[in-house]
Amino acid sequence: MDELELEFKLHPQLKADTWVIGDFPLCRLLMMKDANYPWFILVPRRAGVTEIYHLSAKERAQMIEESAELSETLADLFMARKMNVAALGNMVPQLHLHHIVRYEDDVAWPGPVWGVAEAKPYSDEQVTSIFKKLDVLLEGELDFILEIDAP
Repeated sequence: MDELELEFKLHPQLKADTWVIGDFPLCRLLMMKDANYPWFILVPRRAGVTEIYHLSAKERAQMIEESAELSETLADLFMARKMNVAALGNMVPQLHLHHIVRYEDDVAWPGPVWGVAEAKPYSDEQVTSIFKKLDVLLEGELDFILEIDAP
């Protein structure tokens, strides 16, 4: 573990809005507490990183690999019509990459999801089911380590 990973702390807003699922070699995988959309976030475990260009070339490549693996897994698991992947950071400066599963009948289609609907809570059973499925699908993928902190 390098110094930047030792100093890594999840931004308070991300911590409040998500559950931790686990870690890829570079990024922590989070799930948004919003059942309107299957919505996941990758956060590089590097202190002080606010932009993708703050990562080394090797880390940028690793983040893209993790993002691609996650996108494919989510698209298959949730039978996505489209995967929205975005890094905004206007409200939360810590670098994080949203992975949102979209459907033509979701509340925000075809526009962006931000500010469209109030967050809808998941049931404990829904969260447990999603985490179990992700654990099976991500097991062994890019050295993913499950580390659930959900209800």
